[in-house]
Amino acid sequence: MGLNGLSVRDALTFVLTKIPMVERPRRYVPLKAKLLFTAAILILYFAMGNIPLFGLSPESMVLFGQWRALFAGERFSLSGVGIMPIISASLILQILAGPKLMKLDLSNPRDQAFYLNLHKMIVLCFVFLNSISYAVGFYMPDLEIAYQLGVSLQFISFLIFLQVFFGGILIYYMEGVVTKWGVGSGIGIFIMAGVTQQLFTGFINWMPDSSGLAVGVIPRWIEIAQQVEPYKISEGGLVFLFQNYVIALITTVALFLLVIYLTCTRIEIKIPGYLKRRSSRGLVRFPIKLMHFSYAIVAPLVFFPGGWAILASIQGFGRLLLTKGITTFGTYDAYGNPITGCLAYYLNPVYSPNDWVPTLVHSIYPDIAVWQIAVRVAVTASIMAAGAMLIALIWLKLTPGLETRDINAMVRDSGLPIYGHRSGLKAIKRAVDRSTPKISILGCGILGALLVVANMFGTLGNVNVLYLFVSVIVIYDVYGEISTERGND
Repeated sequence: MGLNGLSVRDALTFVLTKIPMVERPRRYVPLKAKLLFTAAILILYFAMGNIPLFGLSPESMVLFGQWRALFAGERFSLSGVGIMPIISASLILQILAGPKLMKLDLSNPRDQAFYLNLHKMIVLCFVFLNSISYAVGFYMPDLEIAYQLGVSLQFISFLIFLQVFFGGILIYYMEGVVTKWGVGSGIGIFIMAGVTQQLFTGFINWMPDSSGLAVGVIPRWIEIAQQVEPYKISEGGLVFLFQNYVIALITTVALFLLVIYLTCTRIEIKIPGYLKRRSSRGLVRFPIKLMHFSYAIVAPLVFFPGGWAILASIQGFGRLLLTKGITTFGTYDAYGNPITGCLAYYLNPVYSPNDWVPTLVHSIYPDIAVWQIAVRVAVTASIMAAGAMLIALIWLKLTPGLETRDINAMVRDSGLPIYGHRSGLKAIKRAVDRSTPKISILGCGILGALLVVANMFGTLGNVNVLYLFVSVIVIYDVYGEISTERGND
């Protein structure tokens, strides 16, 4: 057989099937067993995030401790790669499947198996590339360990690469175990675990930060009550509350409640539906969750944040012009902050309270008026919302529409008596496909605006709003799955 698409596919299938993967259970798994699998994987995931890589230099170990204390991160641990390779591989395959480039019918078991094997190969490639980049360009090997073992620094870097690589592979298989043998989605569970750890750090972590006070808001205020006079707290005002995470606590709680509200919000679309009685044909109001489609494009928003990318590109272009002696955008200091030029200032993103609270802003820009600060905030919010909407529109164009099984699930969840009629389902699918762009763009615009609000006021543990949104969805789905499983057991 010549070298055509079929032969290449068969060759890839032969190679990919040699790489083991987590198989789906062939029998029913009880709820208790699913919960045990999920709990065991989460314990292992947290353990990996707290085991530092062997061979790191003392400077990297200090950064590891600071990173864990401030952000609950695992950057220098066995779980350094995280779930990014899995999500990146899923995004690439979803884009390829959208325009039918691979010409796969995922309802066909053979095509579905090839799709899963291809996903496995792309994940392995991303894990390999990320591990190489971390080991070569990010992690510093320990000279003392190299001397004691009698090896070169390059060999220590190779050992670090192996740890990161096999840690990433292990996370891939752990995600498969949760998805196929546990409760919920593996990626969602890991994101929820990361958010939980960040919130835990923001609440009760007693490790000190650069100010000498605890990172966690609870032990921090216990120390403040013991060390600071009440009148100094009142004199500090809003700035004192920002610096000691009270505003961040309020913002986190408010965002959590708001995300829950948005998750439960439904938009009704009118469709010609078929009720159980054939004579009852007419318009049916079909409810769709506002964030139903936005959830599907949270991943591209996480890795391709439109608004931030636009603003960062503009600032980068301004600094590039400055190197050529062109000050059209303004001038910048050594840290990249605009010094002069209204255009550079207005287009500089709002990253923290230091960028919009007048008292804090005037410590850097003493001549900036309050209305100019307001304009900067408005520009950032507008570009962030517009960028998120743009990403949503591009993603919808690149990815396929809802499958029939998705429509069936939405009809079943709606409680309307129109399922079981093929013509009714086709009418729903047409109506939903027409409404998908509007609902998705609206939902992602809201998420973009919430990102700006979170940066303005801060969140405990620097929790990302998108990850918080995913966590709420995961909790909601896991609760529903557990309720269903308890009814079946």
